[in-house]
Amino acid sequence: MKNRISIFGLFLLIGFPLTAQELIWEENFDGNSLNMENWSYETGDGCPDLCGWGNNERQIYSKDYVAVKGGNLVITANKIGDAYYSGKVNTKDKFEFQYGTVEVRAKLPDGHGLWPAIWMLGANINEVGWPASGEIDIMEFVGRQPDTIHNALHTPASHGNTENIKTTPIENVTSDFHVFKMNWTKDAITFYIDDKKTYVFSPSEKNGKTYPYRHPFYLLLNLAVGGNFGGPEVDDSIFPKQFLIDYVKVYKYQDSK
Repeated sequence: MKNRISIFGLFLLIGFPLTAQELIWEENFDGNSLNMENWSYETGDGCPDLCGWGNNERQIYSKDYVAVKGGNLVITANKIGDAYYSGKVNTKDKFEFQYGTVEVRAKLPDGHGLWPAIWMLGANINEVGWPASGEIDIMEFVGRQPDTIHNALHTPASHGNTENIKTTPIENVTSDFHVFKMNWTKDAITFYIDDKKTYVFSPSEKNGKTYPYRHPFYLLLNLAVGGNFGGPEVDDSIFPKQFLIDYVKVYKYQDSK
């Protein structure tokens, strides 16, 4: 007890703020259907405006490949005939926020050609376009690079190319659930895997081109097939495969604006 009191006093003396995080939004995927107050489906292949969703991806998104069961969101990728199908959901216009911590517990699918992602886009994307809106990739995994997790950011300064990126090796990463976390402030974005810090993004000069992260964002969850990053080769023998998300939680510091 004495040690705890002395540490508290030390924090006060040196002026560090003692703030707690408040849970402001969560999705535990209870029940047997997607909560449409929180989520919207994205469907189709991106055409005509963004065919292949801008990455030459092969899948057609359909709500038929998104399910809630066993306490998880289940996104399934499958090949039917010559076509690939999968699922994608987002919180656009339903839950958008500025600054805080996102925590997602998920189990990734293995297989060459798969590309599951947990990510965020600026809520102003319809007005300013991409990458001016900013993109935060909390977790990306591609089956052609097993045991590797990617954290990345897209900005106008990088012309949409993922030069702000960190890869983290995790042995047998697809064998169990992991917690992927991102802490976002006015000046820095920090990524964690299972509470281990993996990457801090904080450019020395922060403006709309280098740090387009000072406005609200929304969440996206999807499982792509192929594409510039996920492919281009796809192992058709792997299907069907499932991307499981146990929960999504968003926290804000109680004194944050």
